[in-house]
Amino acid sequence: MKLNDDLHVLALPFVSEGQTTLLNLSLIRDGAEGLTLVDAGLPGQADAIAQAVAEAGGSLQDLRRIVLTHQDIDHVGALHDVAEASGARVLASEVEAPFIDGDRPPRFASAEMLERRPFLRTVVERFRPTPVDERLADGARLDVAGGVRVVFTPGHTPGHICLHLERTGTLVAGDALTAAEGRLQGPNAAATLDMPAAARSVRRLAELDVRAIVCYHGGVVQDDAAGQLRRVADELAELLP
Repeated sequence: MKLNDDLHVLALPFVSEGQTTLLNLSLIRDGAEGLTLVDAGLPGQADAIAQAVAEAGGSLQDLRRIVLTHQDIDHVGALHDVAEASGARVLASEVEAPFIDGDRPPRFASAEMLERRPFLRTVVERFRPTPVDERLADGARLDVAGGVRVVFTPGHTPGHICLHLERTGTLVAGDALTAAEGRLQGPNAAATLDMPAAARSVRRLAELDVRAIVCYHGGVVQDDAAGQLRRVADELAELLP
């Protein structure tokens, strides 16, 4: 789906516990600087990602960089294969990078998580750590598509980031927000490590110029995106001290 001239949403289907749903990756376009992929799906989805990029008018060889919003398996699962096939540089927050490159075990591989979600075991076994070429700090600016600002949004994970495309007011929200049929919602509380921190992060996002939001789980929110974001920030305010 072409959201605007700077961004395509790549919707990848997957089956979890008998239900089919979509992962909504983002592909940022820049004529001079090539393509930027945001997040990398589950293990085994590299071919699906390649096909989705092709349908958006590009190829894996056009990828210059892959940005990870955070360490979860459904965001980094196919990273190794996509990075290897494309030669793209890998970027992640300075907090999340050790969980992606193998220096520290990611949370999805913890004994607690595997006990709660035993179906993850076969997925985790296929995960391959990947070196992170650049560690992103809060406020870093990627010189693509008119400027893409890194926004540090801890809560879902300790070093979660969102990306704000300044020219179009597009917010790539990762798992900091979710959506259902165009209605914006807060993060999935069951999968969020620190809900008060997540609430503070959403309040920070509500201060940005936002005209469209891409939620990894739930897809695109365009109808009064800024107003919906303020509503969610207000709903989460009760979690704040």
